[in-house]
Amino acid sequence: MLHEAEFWVAMGFIVFVGVLIYVGAPRTIGKALDDRTDRIKAELEEARKLKEEAAALLAEYQRKRSEAEREAEGIISGAKAEAERLAVDAKARMEEFVSRRTKMAEAKIAQAEAQASAEVRAAAADAAVAAAEAILRQQAKGDLAGQLVSRGIDDVRKKLN
Repeated sequence: MLHEAEFWVAMGFIVFVGVLIYVGAPRTIGKALDDRTDRIKAELEEARKLKEEAAALLAEYQRKRSEAEREAEGIISGAKAEAERLAVDAKARMEEFVSRRTKMAEAKIAQAEAQASAEVRAAAADAAVAAAEAILRQQAKGDLAGQLVSRGIDDVRKKLN
């Protein structure tokens, strides 16, 4: 047995393991493994916390986005209502403006008609006075003729104007 290589390899291994145990290698290796396990657990816990924070932030941003969308919809509907109100207001003002312009035009036309009618009457009165004067001068003579002409002219002017 002392001459066999396997025996000496087994003895060397046993001595090596004994030295490792004597030096405290199993404790050191166990401690290193425990430390690594603790470090991995801490990293996993931190990753879980970060994941929860990310989920909370995502939920918060989604809530804010939906609020912003609702607010934007409100702004858009308000703007549409304001635009419609302004359009109705502008239409009413335009109709009022056209109505006022039409009334002013009608008033100017009526005034022009009245003025033209007055001018025609005045021209007719002047023509009638001139004609009556000419006729009365030819037919009436003397003081009586002058009085009749003056009175007739005055009467015609009063009646026609």
